[in-house]
Amino acid sequence: MRPTLPEVLRQRDFTLYWAGVVLSQIGTRGAVAANLYQVYELTGSTAQVGLVGLAQAVALLTLSPLGGVYADRLDRRRLLQAAQAVALVVSLALAGLTLSGAATVWVVALSSLLATAAATFDQPARQALIPALVPPERLVDAFALLNPSRELAVLAGPALAGVLIAFGGPGAVYVFDAVTYAVLVAVLALLRVPALPGGSGERAGLLASLREGASYVAHRPVVWQLMALDLAATVCGAYRVLLPAFATDVLHVGAAGYGLLSAAPSAGALLGSVWVFRLVRTARAGRLALWGTAAYGLAVSGLALSGTFVLALLAALALGAADALATTVRHAAVQVETPDALRGRVSALYQMASRGGPALGDAGMGVFAGAVGPVAALAAGGLVPAAAAGLTALRGRTVRGYDVPKQAPSAAS
Repeated sequence: MRPTLPEVLRQRDFTLYWAGVVLSQIGTRGAVAANLYQVYELTGSTAQVGLVGLAQAVALLTLSPLGGVYADRLDRRRLLQAAQAVALVVSLALAGLTLSGAATVWVVALSSLLATAAATFDQPARQALIPALVPPERLVDAFALLNPSRELAVLAGPALAGVLIAFGGPGAVYVFDAVTYAVLVAVLALLRVPALPGGSGERAGLLASLREGASYVAHRPVVWQLMALDLAATVCGAYRVLLPAFATDVLHVGAAGYGLLSAAPSAGALLGSVWVFRLVRTARAGRLALWGTAAYGLAVSGLALSGTFVLALLAALALGAADALATTVRHAAVQVETPDALRGRVSALYQMASRGGPALGDAGMGVFAGAVGPVAALAAGGLVPAAAAGLTALRGRTVRGYDVPKQAPSAAS
């Protein structure tokens, strides 16, 4: 019996867009892994590796709201193309400096800041563009498919980075990253994107637009509570910044082992997504988010205490599966609960949690690990999201009793 193609992949423009985004994300994730490895190779300091995350956090937390406003005002496809073009130039510049031997820690951190600055305009537009590519009844399916696709990128990107670093150094990773940006720019030019509703008419001022998005989130308890769970997991369970130290100094497996260890969480996420894709639209979705967040935290602590490469890989697979469960529900819920006219701004606020959290976590975990060691820091950090999930479940039914609706609300709802 031939496997049935998901209905959402029968949409020509969405399928093109999905493929281009996955390829671009593979390059981006590989470049981030190369950034972390390059800084650790240059300095041998986990605290200085945290500078990469700090640079990302600065860009995300200061520019994300602005990116959301423009995603609700401008042609989202053109905005995406411009952001990808800027990131392409940054990657080429870092590749040139790295291959010539002129790259320093501050050069890597600056490139991370600039690439993330471009992404703050890119990510809200990416999410807000989806309703123009699929019919309303397939919106949840589209987001449920994009999440495991992101994990495919997180799986392939670091693994490919490990291979390229082993043979050509970090500079080879940055060249590949630039190529993937160019491909997505070309794919976006091929899309036949209709006009989105709510993009015309009188526009409020910049600050008023920002307040409107923030007010919407503040008055949707399920949205901000899911964002809070995301922050607890990403800030306190920030394991990626410590993987170079684990691979080099704790497990002694080198660059190739680092690539495998970096990719293992996404392999687990892909395995978990086989059934998450079906569960995300079922009842008790809120409970799935809570159990997934708690399991993620415990698996992070398990990774810290593993002691051997095999056990570390198993723990990393488990945390990836748990993260896929929680993240898919959180992400789909935030998008479906938001009317299209506000989706760019709400996506930007969610980005501050989902991407700004890991960036802040990288910086904080790097410093914490520098003080107490990577094993103790990560073991303690993993307990926080587990505790946050338990407290959220106990304090009420807002998340515990939540079901993902089949369609997004209107702006007037």
